[in-house]
Amino acid sequence: MQEPSRRIRALHTDSTVTVYQAYAPAIGRPAAQHGTFPVAWKRDRMTWIKPSFLWMMYRCGWGSKADQETVLAVEITREGFDWALRHACLSHYDSDLHADHDAWKRELRRAPARVQWDPERDLRLNPLPYRSLQLGLAGEASRRYADEWTVSITDVTPLAHEIHDLVRDGELDAAGKLLPAERPYLF
Repeated sequence: MQEPSRRIRALHTDSTVTVYQAYAPAIGRPAAQHGTFPVAWKRDRMTWIKPSFLWMMYRCGWGSKADQETVLAVEITREGFDWALRHACLSHYDSDLHADHDAWKRELRRAPARVQWDPERDLRLNPLPYRSLQLGLAGEASRRYADEWTVSITDVTPLAHEIHDLVRDGELDAAGKLLPAERPYLF
């Protein structure tokens, strides 16, 4: 079966969706330790969540990029995730969806969430011919994410490093078995 060009793939249950973010240890470690984002985490800034583990690994360099050394798996409510999707605007103008560029800009300013489709990645972090969701949360959505939707926060940096070590050693089958069991998310 051919993969659609755009699909939300995520580790999810009947009530939660797991998304990934990477932070400096000063933010990531307390978040994982206490299960909530610390005061230093800016609730008024845009924050990007990624349901794709491998896309997060591409973005943070397997937890090696500066200020992205702590990789978090943030389990959030499906209700919250779905709310963000319903209130989202595409991060770019699309003439098939928007009356004109100005209409898109107005929608973008009003929307508390942004949808961006980025190339999914393989274990070597090469782009695949289909895209995965990255969801930007701002204002109300960012505050709800941090203070209402978050169910748990887990530091998955050791998992990221273990998978990366296996990939570097050419053990792709073993690395693949450690990946989170992401499957299509129906919205």
